[in-house]
Amino acid sequence: MAELSTLARPYAEAVFRLAKEKSALAGWSERLATLAAIVSDPQMQAVIADPNTSAARAAELIGAIAGADEAGQNLLAVLAGNDRLTLLPEIAAQYEVLKAEAEGVLEATIVSAQTMSDAQKAELMAALKARFGRDVEATVQVDESLIGGAVITVGDQVIDGSVKGRLQKMAAALTA
Repeated sequence: MAELSTLARPYAEAVFRLAKEKSALAGWSERLATLAAIVSDPQMQAVIADPNTSAARAAELIGAIAGADEAGQNLLAVLAGNDRLTLLPEIAAQYEVLKAEAEGVLEATIVSAQTMSDAQKAELMAALKARFGRDVEATVQVDESLIGGAVITVGDQVIDGSVKGRLQKMAAALTA
């Protein structure tokens, strides 16, 4: 079976094109997040997987719970017709990546050894913006095993400024 990301990509791209055409990127972002949350619920997953419930009926239920408008109902109908309702979380994730690219925003994950103050986060965000030439939205996590510093992931780039990372590099150099 094809990977979820491969199956979801055409739907995410189609929704993105529609949202961009209608200047409704934020609206579709919210709509997809809501639909993805509903589909991710274990009870709804059971309804979707139930052989006694048609995909069209499951789409109607999801739409009713979400309070979906006509565009949302149309998306649900297309997904149900292709037996792809369970792809909604992946479609939402891929849509967010496309939206961020269109808005010139990079997504970053910052894992630091200690809780960062607002000033530290702002300084780091400014440095990342200068380095990548784009606005950066970051999620910050704490991992005390890093000992000190931080590991920053932006797209497929990893910047390891942690003490743990430096010690591992030093150990590798000494054993080589």
